[in-house]
Amino acid sequence: MKSETPPAVWTQVVAGAFLMVATLPGRTHGLGLITEPLLAELDLSRHAYAQINLWATLLGAAACLPVGAWLDGMGLRKGALILLPALALVVGAMSWIATPGWLGLFGLVLLTRAFGQSALSVLSLAVAGRAFKQGSAVAAGSYSLLLSMLFATAFYFVGTAVAESGWRMAWGSIAVGLVVLMPISFLLRPGITIEQMAEGGTNDLTLQQCLRIPAFWAYCAGIAAFAALSSGIGLFNQALLAERGFSQEVFVKFQSVSFIIALLGQIFCGVGTRWMPIRYWLGGALIVQAAALTGYQLLRTESDLWVLAAISGTAGGIIMVAFYAIWSDAFGKRHLGRIQGMAQMCTVVASALGPVLLEWGHSAFSSYAVTLIAAAPACLIIGLMILFLKPRREA
Repeated sequence: MKSETPPAVWTQVVAGAFLMVATLPGRTHGLGLITEPLLAELDLSRHAYAQINLWATLLGAAACLPVGAWLDGMGLRKGALILLPALALVVGAMSWIATPGWLGLFGLVLLTRAFGQSALSVLSLAVAGRAFKQGSAVAAGSYSLLLSMLFATAFYFVGTAVAESGWRMAWGSIAVGLVVLMPISFLLRPGITIEQMAEGGTNDLTLQQCLRIPAFWAYCAGIAAFAALSSGIGLFNQALLAERGFSQEVFVKFQSVSFIIALLGQIFCGVGTRWMPIRYWLGGALIVQAAALTGYQLLRTESDLWVLAAISGTAGGIIMVAFYAIWSDAFGKRHLGRIQGMAQMCTVVASALGPVLLEWGHSAFSSYAVTLIAAAPACLIIGLMILFLKPRREA
């Protein structure tokens, strides 16, 4: 499947990637950078904060659907000019919070989730998705790769700032950075261009039509399953590997190796979609992910661990590219904001529930590895569904 990517697309890809990195303060890993000093200052327990985070994430996910419809009508440029300062205001307010207790913190975390993880993420996905030409997962792979590198850089600098200057200074600096990033909004297309509308024509589907297509739900289920597993394993990975007899030092190496291999998986998928539709990559990656889940129980040596890192990292990289590319390829661009809003809402909810479900499984089976084996059949079944269920447009 040949795909040409004109220079104008790359401008949108880069702008979309920077907008996604701007969601850092509303994401679990971003909030995780300030969790310990924040709890110490506000005199909150980890259990209380976990409940705040869970409900703020679930309620914040509700912003995805209206924001998607809003962007389809208003346009991406105006959306960015509104959402960036809104998130900056919330992050800045959070850096000044002084009142002990959970209520004020809950409100601020809820708003960072709503504006960051939900609304701004939908905007970034819409920017990139509308820029991609039909079948152009090369651009999608580049977007995913650039995201990974930008997030890695952001984690390093924010983490360093928290350690050296305190979480309040770091969070305040992020608020300033969000305002500084606002001019990137003028690189965005103001709305759906005539070329984009003509490209899809009457074949572009509405969200209501997508909801009646089994393939749409299979795509949502597959990516949501990956999101739940990623958040759960990401939070408890050190305990999971310790359960298999590996040290904290090995855990850090495993994280690093998995990240690098995921980047290679993104490149592999982005290039490979020139010859095979993206849905086959997504379905195949979920089947491979199911195999990787069963592999945790079989870990005995470090060599086993690196094999697992190669398998799970490659599958994860492919699924990330598929998440960015499959919606416009399969269902068109005219209503892409609404469609990606629904998809993003599914992933946000799944990410919130992932750690909870994994911990419940650990309580029931007294083993993280056994819990992951129990989750493997779901990935296998969803992967097979994606391979055999066709959207109305080939993807």
